[in-house]
Amino acid sequence: MSTTVETASAAARTAPAAVIVAIDGPSGTGKSSTSKAVAAQLGLSYLDTGAQYRAITWWMLNNGIDVQNPAEIAMAAGKPVLVSGTDPSAPTITVDGEDASGPIRTQEVTSKVSAVSAVPEVRTLITELQRSIARQAERGIVVEGRDIGTTVLPDADIKIFLTASPEARAARRSGELKGSDLAATREALIKRDAADSGRKTSPLAKAGDAVEVDTTELTLAQVIECVVTLVGEKQAAK
Repeated sequence: MSTTVETASAAARTAPAAVIVAIDGPSGTGKSSTSKAVAAQLGLSYLDTGAQYRAITWWMLNNGIDVQNPAEIAMAAGKPVLVSGTDPSAPTITVDGEDASGPIRTQEVTSKVSAVSAVPEVRTLITELQRSIARQAERGIVVEGRDIGTTVLPDADIKIFLTASPEARAARRSGELKGSDLAATREALIKRDAADSGRKTSPLAKAGDAVEVDTTELTLAQVIECVVTLVGEKQAAK
């Protein structure tokens, strides 16, 4: 019995401390790829908050909600049930029990999500959901989005803000969206940045204590290595 207790105590002392990692930044900076890889490498949970806003937007489009009418969006915001799977190797999202991981990536949803996510009632509901998921992550979690370090999890153990030039971001996004026009993609990204940064409720912004990482000239592997190092240093210091 004493050997078991001693072994358990040793494991507790040597196990890395759970950390909450907030990764923010605009589209095309490598947030999702980086966040999933970091979470998988460190054995943490993973949450794509953008997918949640896309999911509620998709639900509203499917249910005849006028997504240009903030009052109508606010009235409907509490109706859909969103469930996010937090396994970084296979993240999932369902809406009312239906798999939404594919449908939420359509251009129609992409073009409407900023308008829906700007509505305060939507942000309040989704923010509470995100905080609840983070609290339940026993080993820690990597949460990616646009307002994680500033609004959702201002007490996160480490905050990282990814940036990249509009040209680099457009090239990456065009690569993801096969056959898309590079100039049009760049214009759409800049327009989305303006909408997200200019909204009154929880705008896209770098937290004052966030570490900024410019990914323009970095490979994905280099970005991942940088973030893993930063998280490791924080875990060691806890």
